[in-house]
Amino acid sequence: MKTPRSPTVKAIIEPKLKKTTLPPERKETLAKAKLSLGLSAYEQLRQALHSGEYGPGDRIFEDDIAKSLNISRTPVREALRRLEDEGFLVHESHRGITVARLDYQMIMELYAMRYVLEGAVAAMAARNASDIEIEMLEGLVREEKKAAKHAASMGEQNRRFHLAIYQCSHNRYMLKTLSILSYPLALLSKTAFTSPERRVAVCEEHQAIVLAISQNDPEAAEQAAHRHMRAAQVERMKILGALNEIQG
Repeated sequence: MKTPRSPTVKAIIEPKLKKTTLPPERKETLAKAKLSLGLSAYEQLRQALHSGEYGPGDRIFEDDIAKSLNISRTPVREALRRLEDEGFLVHESHRGITVARLDYQMIMELYAMRYVLEGAVAAMAARNASDIEIEMLEGLVREEKKAAKHAASMGEQNRRFHLAIYQCSHNRYMLKTLSILSYPLALLSKTAFTSPERRVAVCEEHQAIVLAISQNDPEAAEQAAHRHMRAAQVERMKILGALNEIQG
């Protein structure tokens, strides 16, 4: 007669290890929390890039960011991947993730696009901006004159001004396209307004654009925007040349 086998350890433990199925609402809550953390990490990192906290060529460490934000590495990894897709970050061999550097050709291409699009969006704003929106633009120009005392405040005010122009165009596709172009501009903002003379000139150029918009003159608005972009490109090339001399 065969002796009955004792139940195995697996047979005893396995039933107790059955996975608990989460209710759908709990799964949805967890998914939203994860998405919220990733979005928060993305926005904070992008703000750090805009403010110049991280400069071109700086290394980005996933662990350090996770600790500073007091979150796990997963949402940080998602945020870094998104920033890499948008051109803020690049993956360099032997260095890992770093802040992207814009070379001469990339800057020339960027301003060539901005020349066309900024002119077009200013013309659209001259056709479509409401009286309230024009008052808002005029207010931004007045605020800009005060902000022109410092490079950092001028950079933020300049960003606000251009975003307002995009919104006044009342064209969602133009707004989206120019918003995408603003990503690489964030990598240039650290040295965009170092010259006091340039800050004063930018105020005058912006005022000319707003004047044309307030007069509902699309052609004049486009020409004013083109002059502004050309002057910005010339200034950028001067800064790039100076940087190259220092690094050389």
